[in-house]
Amino acid sequence: MKAFFDPRQLGHAPDTYFRGGAPMPHPEQPARAALLRDMLEENGFPVLAPADYGLVPITAVHDPDYVAFFADAYARFVAEAPEGALGVPTRHPGRRRGREPKDINGAMGWWMTDTSTPLTPELYASVYWSAQSAVAAAEDVMGGALASYALCRPPGHHAMIDGTNGFCVFNNACIAAHHLRGRWGKIGLLDVDVHTGNGSLDILYERGDIFLCSLHANPAVYPTFYLGHADETGDGDGAGTVLNEVLELGASQDTVLESLDRGIAAVQAFGAEALVVSLGFDMAHDDPLAAVQVHDDGFAEMARRIAGMGLPTVLVQEGGYLGPSLRTNAEAFLTTYRDSIGVTYLPPDV
Repeated sequence: MKAFFDPRQLGHAPDTYFRGGAPMPHPEQPARAALLRDMLEENGFPVLAPADYGLVPITAVHDPDYVAFFADAYARFVAEAPEGALGVPTRHPGRRRGREPKDINGAMGWWMTDTSTPLTPELYASVYWSAQSAVAAAEDVMGGALASYALCRPPGHHAMIDGTNGFCVFNNACIAAHHLRGRWGKIGLLDVDVHTGNGSLDILYERGDIFLCSLHANPAVYPTFYLGHADETGDGDGAGTVLNEVLELGASQDTVLESLDRGIAAVQAFGAEALVVSLGFDMAHDDPLAAVQVHDDGFAEMARRIAGMGLPTVLVQEGGYLGPSLRTNAEAFLTTYRDSIGVTYLPPDV
């Protein structure tokens, strides 16, 4: 199983964000990706640089004006900002009508929903190459690989059609899922990050060709708040193609695995021909943003069950922060997944 990662994904290194009005150290650091890359190499995974597939796969799921904003947003900000200013929005239009303003501070509020994804000198290059890693993994699977892993950093599943959120700018999982439509008619997206895949919900909610199941803790917690409730099941062409498996805060490993089984069954009932996994190791019991109680053996079991679906699969890295067990959990999932390819998983009631 190949892995895709570009060193330019390490460039974005935010210092601070605000939670509940208080400034605090930013948890989405380059070191988390470097740790995962080193683990991959030590376990014999080929770690390859992605080709440059350009903007077309990104603008296929995001507003092109939103994508274009980030190409020079940092340069515009520093040209106008006072010395020492943090590149975060300070005004928002709320539920909006109108248009993107020319003023950089107004434009930031137009496209950026919170303070978690500040403009930095290398933000655009980092998110661009993170998206390219996702496309490269999708291309690998479309070319015949049974599975491929995109070490996407920064993550993506909170990024909306036209808005940043929760550390995310480009929605790597949706980019990969849409790209897979170049070969297959129906795609499943299984989100096992502990936070709601609210950006993926925003992008896919009215699409009937991609089934989204998100396993997550109660959505009324940072950073998602507004999406991810059990009664949100899709609309229009996408009616019935969304499943939110909502976990109580502190849910046990067994409860998480039961939820995963329901998600797997739903993706299979949809008739998905290929799969994208939004892979979050922040399901860990000791993650800095911990909300449920998964351990390394639980991550291994998740991998076994997902691999057992037997679908061509793109694994896209989402959360998982610099807690004590991050490397162990990633190693447990990814090595087990590699070893389980081709082994059918039978749920307990079969």
